[in-house]
Amino acid sequence: MRKLLIIIISIFSISASFSQENKVDTLKTEEILVVKPYTPKISDAFKVKSNPSIDTASTIQKEKVKYSIFSIPVASTFTPSKGKAKGVKRAPKERLFENYISAGFGNFTSPLFEAYLHTGDPRYSDLGIFINHHSSEDGIKDLQLNDSFADTRFDGFYKFFDKYYNWQINAGVHRKVYNYYGTRVTFEDAILNTIDEKQIYKNVYVGGNVDFKDSFFKGATAELVNFSDNYNSNEFRFKITPKLEFPISTELINAEFLVDLVNGKFKQNYTTNDEINYSFLNLGVNPNFEVLRDNLTVNLGAKLYYSSDLENKTNKFYAYPNVTASFKLIDDVFILVAGATGDLVQNTYQNYATLNPYVSPTLNIQQTDKQYKAFAGAKGKLASNIGYNFNVSHTNELNKPLFLQNPSKTDGTHNTTYAYEAGNSFNVIYDNVKTLGFFGELTIDASEEFNFGGTINYNNYTTEFSSEAWNLPEITATISADYQNKKWFAGAKLFYIGETKDIVQDFGIINITTPIVTNKSYMDLNLNGGYIFSDRLTAFAKLNNALGEKYEPFVNYQVQPLQVLAGITYKFDL
Repeated sequence: MRKLLIIIISIFSISASFSQENKVDTLKTEEILVVKPYTPKISDAFKVKSNPSIDTASTIQKEKVKYSIFSIPVASTFTPSKGKAKGVKRAPKERLFENYISAGFGNFTSPLFEAYLHTGDPRYSDLGIFINHHSSEDGIKDLQLNDSFADTRFDGFYKFFDKYYNWQINAGVHRKVYNYYGTRVTFEDAILNTIDEKQIYKNVYVGGNVDFKDSFFKGATAELVNFSDNYNSNEFRFKITPKLEFPISTELINAEFLVDLVNGKFKQNYTTNDEINYSFLNLGVNPNFEVLRDNLTVNLGAKLYYSSDLENKTNKFYAYPNVTASFKLIDDVFILVAGATGDLVQNTYQNYATLNPYVSPTLNIQQTDKQYKAFAGAKGKLASNIGYNFNVSHTNELNKPLFLQNPSKTDGTHNTTYAYEAGNSFNVIYDNVKTLGFFGELTIDASEEFNFGGTINYNNYTTEFSSEAWNLPEITATISADYQNKKWFAGAKLFYIGETKDIVQDFGIINITTPIVTNKSYMDLNLNGGYIFSDRLTAFAKLNNALGEKYEPFVNYQVQPLQVLAGITYKFDL
């Protein structure tokens, strides 16, 4: 029987082989009767050769197979029920426009205009301009001189983006008009008509920056500024700050270099007609080594300057600490901060006119040696939406500038050479001042629509030569709140400025030890709000000095009472 089975297998093998070669089916139907079932034994098995030989001479070609589908329609009575799509609630995304124009008008003849226009390819370049104008006519009663002001500026920029670096060029013109209206003198009409109290500040600048992405040279910024007024005062400033960065293991060392040149002049000083000239060149470097750990961040640095007073031909070297540290005691809940920093402050006519636009064009420009400011404090979150920040500090400054009112050169019955000589302008004096300070800040994000915040500053000044820290308040504080939903927005900001002290010297008074006056503290509430008609159109309104206080930020310089302004803003794409 076993032989019979072997014969049958051989017949099938030969038939299959013949069929593959000749593609003819020669298999015939045979009837085989099995008398006894086959029981295989181990001895019947054969061993497959480990290295079988394959005849590659007659490789079988693959047969190309073609598939086709013969579809037959099938009748069906099943009708699926219609499903309902579940919508996902999403707040509508606010459309962002690249340009806008804003215009408004208020009491005291106060026009407002602002526009921002830009165009370009966001991948390669961007070109834009910014225009702003705000002015106001007389708004303060019982003044002999004009109290109007105007602020106009025009700025432009061009940006270029590249894979390895970006660069930008800026240029602009800024013009501010103020009046020396804060005088205690009562002028005779004939004298009053000869006074031109207007002061015009003009600022023209050009600058730029370059940033490198994959280089130890991180980039640089540069700016050239010309600041002048209508009393023939002129000031040039050129400033450039290159930056380098070197990795060391897992840490970084970075350094910022400085070249700062200031050159300026005033046509006269306050007591004589002698010209005032000043010129400073500062060369500096600020290396820093930053250490980052899980809960600790430490910056170890210093500021080094070589300063040259070109007008007086003197040179001096300055060195300051620049060390700060923060340590997370409880994640973001409680973070300790501490440090000691210092700097050489280059004072300029432009900076003084920004802080106090009623300074006389007769200033003595010097540098401030801020030897150190040591501080320690904490910051963090009291809850997920409540943040805090507070610190105490001690600062030591040599040649700190203080504003002091100039003595009057007239009693109102005779002319003065210049409009700012009637006790209505301020000089700058310098003193060595030590300051013990406290700063506190609290922020509350009550919801996505409403947030609240407040700050407080307390400074206790100790002067070396002056009896008071003139025109420096001990306490300043702010409280602000903002609300916005889909259609409405509103905001409020309350300022508190503590009392200050100054010296008021009327005509003919020489003794400066007695006429000390106290300028009262004041509060100022500013409100704003508006309605959003669409993504493009918004109406707004502003109320400044909403409490209507007749306060004086500087002696004899009362501010305008309640100021109301309203307008619209339109957004669009070019």
